[in-house]
Amino acid sequence: MNREAERLGLHDTRFSDPTGLSPDNVSSAQDLAKLVKAAHGHPLIREYSTRRSAFVKARGGKVGFNNTNSLVRSGTWDIELSKTGYISAAGRCLVMHMRVASRDLVVVLLDSYGKYSRIGDAQRIRKWLETSTVREPRG
Repeated sequence: MNREAERLGLHDTRFSDPTGLSPDNVSSAQDLAKLVKAAHGHPLIREYSTRRSAFVKARGGKVGFNNTNSLVRSGTWDIELSKTGYISAAGRCLVMHMRVASRDLVVVLLDSYGKYSRIGDAQRIRKWLETSTVREPRG
């Protein structure tokens, strides 16, 4: 994983274990945005990370899972890739590749204060983009 991070140019990213649960796994918002863009190039990751729910065979039965990103579950967002996360050292986090206001956008929200604040922050970003007049750079 560390070799792949280096290959992708993730200079502030280090992995100590593959679970994502160790506080020794570190990254930056800029590196996470690069990682989202790289993962977006893999159709299976896009598909699995944006399913509303799924059933998995386990121990002779089926276990149901719901996507932890309520924006994906709502079905009203054009989200092409999503990952939520939480550990006490990093707080509640959300990264997404989405389409809003006719633009592709990568959103990285780190260390959100409350359980729902990352979702609220994403909603405010979307509203701002949809209602603002964005000027294109000259040149």
